[in-house]
Amino acid sequence: MVLAAGAGTNQPALLWKLSVPDLTGGGGEGGAEAAPAVADDGTVYLATFFGRLCAISPAGHGIWQFQAGREIHSAPAIGDDGTIYFGCRDWRMYAVTPAGQRKWTFPTGGWVDSSPALGADGTVYFGSWDGMFYAVSPDGVKKWSFAAGGIVDSSPAIGADGTIYFGSHDNNLYALKPDGTLRWKFATSNAIPSSPAIGADGTVFFTSMDHFLYAVGPDGRLAWRHDVSNITSCSPVLDAAGNIFVSPGNFNYSLGPDGRRRYICGAAAETDASALAVPGGEVLFPHPWRYINAYLDGNQAPLWTFEMSEGSPLPSLVMSRTGVIYAMNNRTLYAFGSNWGADSGSAGTWPMFHANARHTGRVGTR
Repeated sequence: MVLAAGAGTNQPALLWKLSVPDLTGGGGEGGAEAAPAVADDGTVYLATFFGRLCAISPAGHGIWQFQAGREIHSAPAIGDDGTIYFGCRDWRMYAVTPAGQRKWTFPTGGWVDSSPALGADGTVYFGSWDGMFYAVSPDGVKKWSFAAGGIVDSSPAIGADGTIYFGSHDNNLYALKPDGTLRWKFATSNAIPSSPAIGADGTVFFTSMDHFLYAVGPDGRLAWRHDVSNITSCSPVLDAAGNIFVSPGNFNYSLGPDGRRRYICGAAAETDASALAVPGGEVLFPHPWRYINAYLDGNQAPLWTFEMSEGSPLPSLVMSRTGVIYAMNNRTLYAFGSNWGADSGSAGTWPMFHANARHTGRVGTR
């Protein structure tokens, strides 16, 4: 760990790190390309590129492994009963019990890179490369499907009224009613692989490959858009004040709820990885050369820098309800903490990828 000059009081401490090849016995097997999910009991679920879902104890020890059919690019989501859901490139959505046993699989007509969102009634929502968006009951039975005009690898978000939002490679953001009928769609000029974030007032924030970050009201009308000067598939996050954070590649951006730029941190960023807003106002950005930088209130210099031992891209950062932060770098999973406090929910309405550590993708859940 390297701390920047003038570092604040929230200096991170490494709790443990775990080699994924050592965990899986995979030798040269790669790591994870999707963010881990953390259950309320502290169990960490990590999906690896080579198709394994791994359960890891809060102390950093392997508990069990589940082998899927192909690569996994979908982040796991954890239901209220502890069931773990994830998509796979064997064209299926999986449901696995907390004991590591297959509960069911649901077939689609293409890769499932979309990370599932979980409705209040347990419905599992996700998209597929077959151009369809699916709603599946907690017992694995299809409820309905909706045909988009292109690939759906966007991870959906669910509003307080149950509206489901997702993007497609047909350049549209879709808003569906819980029964699967179209509420509205909003057109951009390029594909939307990112996952939307939802503000306290129901505003939906998302990026498009047309270089813009959009804010669209729950009625489907544009509130504002901001040119982030680069193609991005990064999913935005929000802090407690409603500020938006996104990484389009060349810079890390912070914008206010009105879409005005607050600050830019001029460092290369991970374009597919979301930032993390932590209690107290700090925001953590992953960088492609094994660093995590923390910023506060627009200061151009980071409060601190956490350096990892390996290079390679980072998936999105995750903070558990007990304040432990998990970061995946190359083939190593890191757990570290500081004095952010135990309630990660106080960091904002959408402080991390897919809203919370369980990745439910739903407003009002933790």
